[in-house]
Amino acid sequence: MRLTSRSVQNTGIPTASMADIAFLLIIFFMVTISFEVDKTQVTLPKTDIRIEIPKQAAYVSVSPNGTIRVSNGEEISVFVPGPDEVLSFAAGVVQNDPSKPFVLKADRDVPYRYVDGVIDALKQAKAQVIYLLSNQETVDSAGAGDE
Repeated sequence: MRLTSRSVQNTGIPTASMADIAFLLIIFFMVTISFEVDKTQVTLPKTDIRIEIPKQAAYVSVSPNGTIRVSNGEEISVFVPGPDEVLSFAAGVVQNDPSKPFVLKADRDVPYRYVDGVIDALKQAKAQVIYLLSNQETVDSAGAGDE
């Protein structure tokens, strides 16, 4: 007796749900990604005190040559020529959100006159909270090399 197969099976890989999976992955990455708004590279001064900085703070960065960059915390930072422009930028941010904190990120080699000019501009703009960003070693990393 001779047996014959009644149906031929397809030997392909089912790809109907691949588009759904790719779409879900794209949505997942779009929702979870966070962009760094201020990419200015500075060497921060040392400190012993640590306070957490809010995520949606406005940033003002000062580099050693006096270059100032500002960001409202939602957009990429942009160059401004001096403290007068920092004042107008900060006044606009304070007008939109009076309680928005500002983070001053200054290199440790920046002459203090630049930092003082920026702080004065932020005060004139009526900024309520100003954080001075600094570098702090954690207790775990500071004690690890002593053993």
